[in-house]
Amino acid sequence: MKLRKGLYRIVLCLVFLTVFGACLDELEIDTLGEEDASPALVVEAVFTDELITQKVYLSRSSLRLDLETDTVYNPYIPLGSRPIDSVDMEGGATVRLLGDDGVTYQFTEGEEGVYLSNQPFALQMGVGYTLDISTRNGLEYESDPLLVEGRSQLTNVYAERTLSDSGEDGVAIYVDSEPQEGNTQFYRFAYEETYKVVAPDWRPIDFELTGYDNSVYPPLFNLDIVQREVQNRICYNTVPSTSIEQISTAGSPDRNISKQMVRFISKENFIISERYSILVQQQVQSADAYSFYETLKSFSQSENIFSQVQPGALYANVHRKDGSNENVLGYVEAVGVSDQRLFFNFDDFFADEELPQFPFNCSPMTARIYNSPPPPSCPEDLLSRLDKGTVTYYEAYDEALVPNASCPGPYVFVPRICGDCTLLGSNVEPDFWVE
Repeated sequence: MKLRKGLYRIVLCLVFLTVFGACLDELEIDTLGEEDASPALVVEAVFTDELITQKVYLSRSSLRLDLETDTVYNPYIPLGSRPIDSVDMEGGATVRLLGDDGVTYQFTEGEEGVYLSNQPFALQMGVGYTLDISTRNGLEYESDPLLVEGRSQLTNVYAERTLSDSGEDGVAIYVDSEPQEGNTQFYRFAYEETYKVVAPDWRPIDFELTGYDNSVYPPLFNLDIVQREVQNRICYNTVPSTSIEQISTAGSPDRNISKQMVRFISKENFIISERYSILVQQQVQSADAYSFYETLKSFSQSENIFSQVQPGALYANVHRKDGSNENVLGYVEAVGVSDQRLFFNFDDFFADEELPQFPFNCSPMTARIYNSPPPPSCPEDLLSRLDKGTVTYYEAYDEALVPNASCPGPYVFVPRICGDCTLLGSNVEPDFWVE
């Protein structure tokens, strides 16, 4: 399961702790940007009892707080030119997982800061594990002992039409599960949702601009309308969960979990417009891990995180081997997992109702082929937009499509995201997909 966005939110919250401390009246603003401040090591890993390639993520905390600026799409900005996540990955480390049964699992760095086990393995119940890290600057770290507490089997993942607590109509995803062995009192739920995207204004033909040179006037260019060579009408987007969904059965005589909601999707959310799938993973946690995430969740839901967070409230379970008092962020845990996938279509729950609206403005536009210099009343010309990759072909110019256009051109076009689904997902159908 990919949980990176949620884990980076954890990092962000922990950075708040490190930077801002406990009290509003003692916050010293002039210290926030000190260049000599040492960024804290952030260690993130969820080891499981399923036979998979296990992963460890290492990064460094940052005072830059723009972790989600690249999630906002602007149809007028070329793809790839917007800000990206401010996450400083930690490369060049040596990572091992040591079992008290004498088995050692080695990890090798893939992408920077992402360490993959050299071979798939599954944690065993009754075996204690310790994560061992040596960074590229020679410092050594280790986790507290890790143990798979228990196993519980998901028996059902299902969806029902319902109203949210705020009265919003939508679909709720529920799970049922039964304990199998060990201590199964604390649970966290994660998921990956995959949804089908159909570009609403896709056409089998598109613009092809070649030989464009706007350093002269009139500009040099070849503009043709050609058949598309890439399938970009239907795509699939997979998104991991970022919320913290937990439940405890401690103190309850019935350890079974029944109709536990893990996701609510509004009827107006376009991700269920076509076909939708969710892979739910149930994780049996330790009491310490449950407490960590409950505390983190309470901070994230606070109206004023600066006044609520107290030093030491979030305990990171990784520390320096030599006992040095260094603030290490993140959390490492061992869990027993069970997962199950569900598919459904919009009309399974909302038959004969209108599909949710596409979340981007797809109003047709027109403009002159080129403007040089641009008249004050004219919008950006077509060549400039094509050079930036922000529009796609719709139709030949028709006044009815773009009434009252100030400077019409020979073509009507739409924002590229409306005619090219690859801006919202992959055009390769996932292996697990079932229509």
